[in-house]
Amino acid sequence: MSNRPWLASYPEGMPAEINPDKYTSLLEIFNETLTANKHKPAIENMGKVLSFAELDELSKNMAAYFQNKMELKPGDRIAVQMPNCLQYPIVFIGALRAGLIVVNTNPLYTPREMEHQFRDSGAKAIIIAANFAYNLEKIIATTEIKKVVITELGDMLGGLKKHLVNFVVKRVKKMVPPYNLPGALSFSKILEEGKSLPYKEVKANAEDVVLLQYTGGTTGLSKGAQLTHRNLVANLLQGEALLKIYFPKEATTLVPLPLYHITALYGALIFLKFGFKVVLITNPKDLPGFIKTLKSQPIHVMIGVNTLFNALLNHPKIKEVDFTPLRATIGGGMAIQDVVSERWKELTGHFITQGYGLSETSPLLSINLLGSERPSSIGVPFSSTDIAIMDDNGNPVAMGEAGELCARGPQVFKGYWNRDNSDVFYPGGWFKTGDVAIMEPDGYFKIVDRKKDMILVSGFNVYPNEIEAIVAMHPKVLEAAAIGVPDEYSTEAVKLFVVKKDESLTEQELKDFCKENMVNYKRPKHIEFRMDLPKTNVGKILRRALRDGATA
Repeated sequence: MSNRPWLASYPEGMPAEINPDKYTSLLEIFNETLTANKHKPAIENMGKVLSFAELDELSKNMAAYFQNKMELKPGDRIAVQMPNCLQYPIVFIGALRAGLIVVNTNPLYTPREMEHQFRDSGAKAIIIAANFAYNLEKIIATTEIKKVVITELGDMLGGLKKHLVNFVVKRVKKMVPPYNLPGALSFSKILEEGKSLPYKEVKANAEDVVLLQYTGGTTGLSKGAQLTHRNLVANLLQGEALLKIYFPKEATTLVPLPLYHITALYGALIFLKFGFKVVLITNPKDLPGFIKTLKSQPIHVMIGVNTLFNALLNHPKIKEVDFTPLRATIGGGMAIQDVVSERWKELTGHFITQGYGLSETSPLLSINLLGSERPSSIGVPFSSTDIAIMDDNGNPVAMGEAGELCARGPQVFKGYWNRDNSDVFYPGGWFKTGDVAIMEPDGYFKIVDRKKDMILVSGFNVYPNEIEAIVAMHPKVLEAAAIGVPDEYSTEAVKLFVVKKDESLTEQELKDFCKENMVNYKRPKHIEFRMDLPKTNVGKILRRALRDGATA
């Protein structure tokens, strides 16, 4: 299993091994980069730019407030629930500096989903965008959250623009439903107050958890992947070992994916480590606004998902963008379709470079090599990373045969938060990814299927057990089963099979129920009513039989 045929494909200068203990903590990396690049631009959003020096100062002010006024101690969990905005990196680095564990939370979660994640993590505080505070109001009493900080999207823009953006979002677009959270703190005010408070740097250990990245896991129950300082440091160094070969000069990186998604967070962190400017897009679905940003300045690196690239390619104004400065386009979160990559190359001169990873692996395990991308491949493993294809007993399969992709390396997580992890790893530290893959003779890997019944919707993992459990709560539902069906826009969509308990149940009634209880990407796009569902002799629903005969 130690055989690494992929090493022969590494470009000159890329090492077989990195030193994951070069830094004790993620904070050491940021202390270094914030100081070394203090006069350079770091983060841009909505036309406002923060320099590395400003990010340094503001994150210290935030940490000081956490320590002195919110009385948060190292190891406490703090939920962060906001879209891409300048506030996010300030809060993230501020939490690092205070020794806190960040609980990344999707802003679009329903109250039920928020409640599970906050209760499971034991979060004691939350930083939340005002747009989503009404949902927090509904469930906060059932959680351990005692401190709430609310921010509006324009808070960091300064001057008239701050007030204009906040007014438009709240009053014109009506994107901030009324809420009542007594004692909630204002982000702007605590940032200002933090200036006068003492900040005491916390010394973290390499094995301390720094991030709880929630993922479905094989059971469908949302679980927090515990990512340590060492995990994230290692993955940054692994990425740097490759990317520095291709990016010897300064660059501007565009990150339209939400930072609560591990792919986007990693992209922002690694390019900040390089001292590059990172441009955050708050609403990538606003394609005219997105394209305006692309036209506003030279973009050298872009991160995205297949559905986003496809949407851009089909927008009439995309041809107005000058892609001459672009040096790389990196796709993650979901499989990049060959046709989309081909069309992107016709437009920009570059294929989309596809990588592979999971929340549990910080996230990247492998990547295609820039300039020699292989269609439908997830590329070769990073430095210090072993990937093996195994059978159900943890034994390696023959070359070219399909089996479960298992991985080990310093970026692989320590296990799920508050869970029994006995079945997560094979002996020797091999993490079971749940994906079925094959290895080609030269060490390139290809995903061929998923071992479990996971459904991949626009880069997000959706698990049938969770969908079925929620739908079963409807009083008119007798039985339900969920599968994934191919979808042109989102790779897969959820199809729901339902046996009625009450004949008056309608498709619209069920969709409305799902809308109340699930984030949009989990909601069934297709619903089919049946008299019964296929089952095994012991009564287990056969999803495979449903998939075999399914049509959208």
